[in-house]
Amino acid sequence: MNIYDFDGTIYKGDSTKDLYRFLIKRHPLIIKRLPGFAASTVRYKMGKCSTTQWKTVFFGFLKDIKDIHTELEIFWSKNFKKIYPWYLEQKKNDDVIISASPEFLLKIPCDKLGIGCLIASMVDMKTGNYSGLNCKGKEKVKRFRQLYPEAVPDSFYSDSLSDLPMAKIVKKAFLIKNGKIMEWDIEKR
Repeated sequence: MNIYDFDGTIYKGDSTKDLYRFLIKRHPLIIKRLPGFAASTVRYKMGKCSTTQWKTVFFGFLKDIKDIHTELEIFWSKNFKKIYPWYLEQKKNDDVIISASPEFLLKIPCDKLGIGCLIASMVDMKTGNYSGLNCKGKEKVKRFRQLYPEAVPDSFYSDSLSDLPMAKIVKKAFLIKNGKIMEWDIEKR
């Protein structure tokens, strides 16, 4: 079993940011939520709210999108090409994607890739509200262990040092930088 982060790892860029930019062009009125998000960002930077709380405010723009299902289909028809070729060449049936991005956002590309296990942040696509914590850092390990309590995966790929907890539970870890794969020496971290 191989485990992959999504954004910046197998996807060139950040799918959440790309979705927001895509939607703001199609639904410019969602910009009205920007002042609330800016205030939330200040609270987050000061340590007065959690990542999950901060991201819940950000995803509030979903309340203004009438048919998010159609928007996601259109978005992925234009952005699926941002999946790195190296991943497509080594993809296996038992791959696991684990990401801080919302599950509703990654479901379409994972289905298209034939990935049967997606572990991601649980965000309501109509309200932006989270159920549970943002799936990042130690939360990734916790969520993975809920599904695979005894598994020792072959490898883990990520572009982020915040994924060190996941890197520590696999046989071999790799860091991705600009689509290039490097061995991750977790002993030095």
